[in-house]
Amino acid sequence: MADQLLQLQAAEKKAALLFLAIQDRKFLKAGISEEELNKLIFDLAEEMFGITKYWHKRIVRAGKNTLMPYRENPPNLLLESDDIVFFDFGPVFEEWEADFGRTYVIGDCKRKIKLKNDIESAWWDGKRFYDLNKNDLTGADLYFFTKNLAEKYGWEFGNKHCGHIIGEFPHEKIQGESSLNYIQPNNHQLLSANDQHGNERFWIYEVHFIDRRHEIGGFFEQLIS
Repeated sequence: MADQLLQLQAAEKKAALLFLAIQDRKFLKAGISEEELNKLIFDLAEEMFGITKYWHKRIVRAGKNTLMPYRENPPNLLLESDDIVFFDFGPVFEEWEADFGRTYVIGDCKRKIKLKNDIESAWWDGKRFYDLNKNDLTGADLYFFTKNLAEKYGWEFGNKHCGHIIGEFPHEKIQGESSLNYIQPNNHQLLSANDQHGNERFWIYEVHFIDRRHEIGGFFEQLIS
């Protein structure tokens, strides 16, 4: 199982390098559409790592679309000069899945910058809670802890779950779509429990905070295992 975790960590490091390159190339700018930005990132991933395969749909969300969780398909927006944007990409590196999400702010809006910083801080709060309690922690426990974090930071939690398992591609077919594979309020199974095949499970942890009044949201995700 240590080998599997090392493979997942290696895939995540490559995803992080891709996101750094997005900033270096200055792709984030007013006037570009979400779809255009998505295509630029796809092309960059192929250029850097030869990646053309993703285990879930590639997400670029800006403005009011950042309120929307993964399963929504909002209309394509143009990035504005004072905007908030998040990416959620699931590239497959040599048959190992990554799932990486980050938020960016164009401009100097203090509330958007606070949201960006708060979701990252909250993710690490959740990571510490997970590490301290991982052998006794259920999916519901971590979900409600995260939902309470949103309130603590002054936001609303924006999704019905806050993470899921990840593994060798395609984990969704290997593991199935059981609710026990999500960090959600009705999952009362221990996150440390093995899967149906007796194998260790590895988790992605997601933080999605939103502000409905100002129509903004922020997203941060990566391996918590």
